[in-house]
Amino acid sequence: MRRPTRLVRTAMIVLTGAALALVVGFFVFVGIVVGATPPADPRAEGIVVLTGGAARINGALRLLSEGRASRLLISGVNPSVGTSALAGIVDTKLEAVLDCCVDLGHDAQNTIGNAAETRSWAEDRGFASLIVVTSDYHMPRSLAELSASMPGVSLVAYPVSNPELRLGEWWRDAGPFALLVREYGKYLVAAARKSVSASPAPAAAGS
Repeated sequence: MRRPTRLVRTAMIVLTGAALALVVGFFVFVGIVVGATPPADPRAEGIVVLTGGAARINGALRLLSEGRASRLLISGVNPSVGTSALAGIVDTKLEAVLDCCVDLGHDAQNTIGNAAETRSWAEDRGFASLIVVTSDYHMPRSLAELSASMPGVSLVAYPVSNPELRLGEWWRDAGPFALLVREYGKYLVAAARKSVSASPAPAAAGS
């Protein structure tokens, strides 16, 4: 009877440790998201913005208009949406750059697709550095997917915050809390996928 008892005790210790690691990891993740701020002077060869709201696109267009990169990819645009339609939702002061230096990506349907679409665009343009624009809560997962898809490209995070979400008070509101929990879970999956893809393949026998 001692052996099963010992196994159960060991399993309980392992499960408790795993649960504690997940909880601690969540608090670290929240701290990164809540404390995320855009860099003061971001510079790169290109900019990619992952669609999800006018604030993200306006932020990316503003960077482009300031000359912080030479070209912008808006990834994950609905196939029915063109440049003229986007002009109707962005800041009027930024409409001019839509016609000169912006490419629309219509293939991506999720963050994994964003990474693949961005990789193809960066390869076609010969870009080795990108400013990544997306929401603060979405940034850790985006960087994990993008860096896994194109490990040789330097990525500069430019998080965009939505004050209405009140992520800084996530413990008081079920909405922000649920959003962060979901995003944390998705980030863990993305990080695990990246880790697996980066692991060296086992050497062939006799090599």
